Amino acid sequence: MKRVAVSHSGGKDSMLALHRMSNRDDVVIDRIIATINEDNFRMSVHETPESLLDLQAESLNLPLQKIYLPTAPSNEVYSKRMLDSFKEAERDGISHIVFGDINLADVRAFREGQLEEVSLEAIFPLWEQSTTTLINEFLALGYETWITTIDPNRVPKEFLSARLDQTTLEALPDSIDPCGENGEFHTFVVDGPLFNKALPVQLSETISEGTFYTYKDVLMINS
Repeated sequence: MKRVAVSHSGGKDSMLALHRMSNRDDVVIDRIIATINEDNFRMSVHETPESLLDLQAESLNLPLQKIYLPTAPSNEVYSKRMLDSFKEAERDGISHIVFGDINLADVRAFREGQLEEVSLEAIFPLWEQSTTTLINEFLALGYETWITTIDPNRVPKEFLSARLDQTTLEALPDSIDPCGENGEFHTFVVDGPLFNKALPVQLSETISEGTFYTYKDVLMINS
């Protein structure tokens, strides 16, 4: 049996990777691992608040191992904190790290290079598969997902805060990868077959703009 940790963003690709691994007879999922900005307590790149990730992990009934990183870490700081996290997983008996990457070869090479100093092996369950096929599979599974981050240079702003469903996919410009594989958009999953219960979230109206990404606090905890 492979004892695995899943590198987790809270979005559709890592959720599909987690779902596929959960259906394998030779795998035990030990935990999910996520990187969080220690300055604003949001997920790296995806900009999802840490509090929502905590709720997601709780609903998935999986331990969440967090890696805190500064806003713009040096290569030395980034590499050390990632290595410390992998060593912790290794000490806990984990043998493999699962990544939801699809077709970016440089990203895969980087991931594998990160594991060279430990005995952990990488698994890429979505690797080099059609992004159209993957997104259709994901939606057919019944996951409820929201677009939480976009690149405003490529994705019209009206897609920010849209529910990711077949209607949204068909409305996206033809130049956009259906999985946002080129960084066009990122997502957060709030319900689905692996969840014990839907996350208690509601839409928010707060909008912020950065130099590259525009994000909206699409989801907030419904109190």
